[in-house]
Amino acid sequence: MRPQEREVRGSGSGFIIAPDGKILTNAHVVDGAETVTVRLSDNTEYQAKVIGKDKQTDVALLKIEAKNLPVVKLGNSDQLSVGEWVLAIGSPFGLDYSATQGIVSALSRRLPNETYVPFIQTDAAVNPGNSGGPLFNTRGEVVGINSQIYSNTGTTQVLSFAIPINTVRSVVTQLDKDDM
Repeated sequence: MRPQEREVRGSGSGFIIAPDGKILTNAHVVDGAETVTVRLSDNTEYQAKVIGKDKQTDVALLKIEAKNLPVVKLGNSDQLSVGEWVLAIGSPFGLDYSATQGIVSALSRRLPNETYVPFIQTDAAVNPGNSGGPLFNTRGEVVGINSQIYSNTGTTQVLSFAIPINTVRSVVTQLDKDDM
């Protein structure tokens, strides 16, 4: 008997930052992927090209061949305050376009055994599949990319961590020759 090959599928979230199809997500969402398929809210699917990824900050920039796409507005993560309300959007467990709310509970959080990324810590529930999704402030601006959770069980957390969008901006300018 020969071993059977199995298709391995992962899932994550992301958001469009340019009308020509540039998308942000986490590097760990696309790491090791042979193909990356992006499904938009109208269920249109595109094969995405990974323009670049930075494992240290866990940021990846993708590109799909599309035009005139709706984009999110990027905010300024340096203007966040502890106690401010935030909204995490993603596809936990494959349940598309799910939203959870919480507050910013710490800024510039350093996690044990991690390279230094000044994480935004929130209590918004983030689960597997939310990785790469946007963290919005109350003005509807993306202030972070949902990246990690702290968990004993692996699900429904009160501690989630997002990469500040200002950190993401500096990484993306290195990954992409065109500016955001």
